[in-house]
Amino acid sequence: MMLDFYNLERAKARLRVKRAETSLKRTNKLLDQDCGAVVGVALCDSVRSAQRRLIEAKERLTKIDPRH
Repeated sequence: MMLDFYNLERAKARLRVKRAETSLKRTNKLLDQDCGAVVGVALCDSVRSAQRRLIEAKERLTKIDPRH
């Protein structure tokens, strides 16, 4: 039972990392497009948020599975 919970938490953490990486890549692609200063500033904020989520997701995965 405990092993199932551990595997579930580890899978959720890996998924969280993957989603954060995908979000960051997508936001960076949008930032590379020329869409004006106002949109660029908003996208910069989105990039920072995505970076923060990625760091947090990786930290959580490391807490659950230090080998990862």
